[in-house]
Amino acid sequence: MQATDLDMVLAWRNHPDVRQHMLTQHVITLDEHRQWFERSRHNSQRQIMLVENQGLPFGLVHFTGIAPQASVDWGFYLAPDAAKGSGRALGQSALSFAFGQMQIHKLCGQVLEGNAASVRFHERLGFSLEGRLREQVFIQSHHRDLLCFGLLRSEWLKKSLT
Repeated sequence: MQATDLDMVLAWRNHPDVRQHMLTQHVITLDEHRQWFERSRHNSQRQIMLVENQGLPFGLVHFTGIAPQASVDWGFYLAPDAAKGSGRALGQSALSFAFGQMQIHKLCGQVLEGNAASVRFHERLGFSLEGRLREQVFIQSHHRDLLCFGLLRSEWLKKSLT
């Protein structure tokens, strides 16, 4: 991701269909977004990437806590107008990058309870539900559970070879 992508990514992130599944659900200002990007690009343990199809971006993936053999957190979202099947392409690209180029040990994801599409997405990619943080997040005047998913590099390698 480059600074020239900020306006497009902010529009995706603030879209109601994307924002409703985020841990931070307020409309993000351009100034907030720029600050996040600047902090991220100067942090060697964080990587933000756009995922493209034929040169056209359709999603964002970010990794936090990057180090060889580490357990790394990830987050992602698709452009609101992304084509059907884009999620699978985003997931496969992200996993290939994380376990291939970054050589991480484990990829961890968190999903707000009630986000059935994200739960299915993680399960289809081979993630295991590892836990539930009860009433972990306060959103829209009530507490919500956070579901924790994990995928080991060895599990991904085994699945990708079959």
